[in-house]
Amino acid sequence: MQRIIEEKKTAMDWVEENREWISDFHQLIWNYAEPALREYKSAKAYCEVLRKEGFEVVEGTGGMPTAFLATYGEGRPVIGTFAEYDAVPGCSQKPVPYRAPRDGLNPWAPGHTDPHSALGVAALAGILAAKRAMEEHGLKGTLKIFGEPAEKICVSKPYHAAKGYYDGFDAFVVYHPSVVNTVCWETHAGSYWNVVFTFECLEPEKWYRPEGGMRRGGHAGGRCPAALDAVCLMYTTTKYTKEAMLPRTAYWTLNEFILVGGQCTSDNLPPRIGQISYAFRSPTLEMQEQIYRVLENNAKAVAQITNCRLSIKWVTKTRVGLPNLTMSELVYKNLELVGPPRYDEEAKRVAREIQKNLGLEPMEEPLTRECQTLLTPQKYEAMRRRILPSWVRNFTSDDYVEYTWHAPTARLYTARATLKPVPGFVYPAWTRYALGGIRSTIDPMILTAAKTIGTSMVELLTNPSALERAWAEFKERTGGGIKGSRWVPPLLPPDLDPPTDLRWPEYITTPRGEEWWIPTPRKESG
Repeated sequence: MQRIIEEKKTAMDWVEENREWISDFHQLIWNYAEPALREYKSAKAYCEVLRKEGFEVVEGTGGMPTAFLATYGEGRPVIGTFAEYDAVPGCSQKPVPYRAPRDGLNPWAPGHTDPHSALGVAALAGILAAKRAMEEHGLKGTLKIFGEPAEKICVSKPYHAAKGYYDGFDAFVVYHPSVVNTVCWETHAGSYWNVVFTFECLEPEKWYRPEGGMRRGGHAGGRCPAALDAVCLMYTTTKYTKEAMLPRTAYWTLNEFILVGGQCTSDNLPPRIGQISYAFRSPTLEMQEQIYRVLENNAKAVAQITNCRLSIKWVTKTRVGLPNLTMSELVYKNLELVGPPRYDEEAKRVAREIQKNLGLEPMEEPLTRECQTLLTPQKYEAMRRRILPSWVRNFTSDDYVEYTWHAPTARLYTARATLKPVPGFVYPAWTRYALGGIRSTIDPMILTAAKTIGTSMVELLTNPSALERAWAEFKERTGGGIKGSRWVPPLLPPDLDPPTDLRWPEYITTPRGEEWWIPTPRKESG
């Protein structure tokens, strides 16, 4: 046992020795703020660090330019984790205690919300800490870290899973920022699907048929409804049928995003192409299938109405999360060893400044108790279950669930600095975004997670009996393990190409320089 303690101490010491570098690297990723499937600078920065640290790095995994896989060591056990680094459009915010868009005056540029910048850096620091312990103590095994782009549309992990990247692992330790410090227990995330319907007006001349046999089209005659009307009708029809899709329970959601809106065709020419994306999440795959049946039926009807050809492209399909309490207990014990984040007076000063700028009375203790203490997984589970029907076993969505079906997996949470509630007042979203970019209010969360990930990996490398227990539970839950009677395979076909070609929001380069694809709004004169 003493040997394991020494190895964990080595991992924790590495994080402390490198806390300044970890903070600087987080600032780098936070300021890149690149959105889903367009995280070019962020992915490159991770790959450069990992190569420098002696990892073998493969870029572009799964057909995604901003994905990667980095490997250190050899043999078993094989322990994995992942980094995320995508930001969210429309959430631009400077690391300051007042509302200020990060990208000049453009509020529509991306910003890190959860923040994934901290998620990825914590996982990176955690695996580097475990690597240091392997080097100093001669530990055998393999460490792997995936670069996972586009979590906000749950893309990369289902494609990696379908193409076999998660096969052959012994365990995964994964992470997400939170407002509490704990480990996920029984209620893991539910399923998320995203599908794009494309409407194309290929033969507008066949729409107009006046009496007498003369066809009048173009500028002088009638115009078929075409692609823009198709998108509008799909939007409206789905709004009307949404209430009939499923019962209003279990916190299922359906949201849409118009990718292409007619391409700004001129005069009375029919818009030739339109695309609308639907993202939906629910606690079961059966509910997902029902939502899709309604969407597909609507799309077919709309295409016929508007004289368009319909094509359907899947963006992603995730499974639901599979718990492993053995792994959760192991990781929580290491979180107890590390202790909760410690937010100093500077972090509290920032919090008070935010409260003051919002017109609130600054508090002597402006941060929640929950972000500075540990919460047992069992108590966290009980809190979640209070709002859920008894039959609901999964809640919200996140594509980390793909990992849970390929090896025993634990999901760690550590808390960012969180403002204490004020009765009758809701803090605006920008406050969370700002706290995610200010060193004093985000670094403690990252360091706590990195130490916990590192020590958990060390334990998995040195404690084979823990892995045996985790696998026994995995096989019990899946009816025999990988391909057991209750095991759910990846939902995407292995030969499906990732949706990197769609018109996702991104930074663009023009003669004016680099800018966000939506122009800065101009104020009306006068």
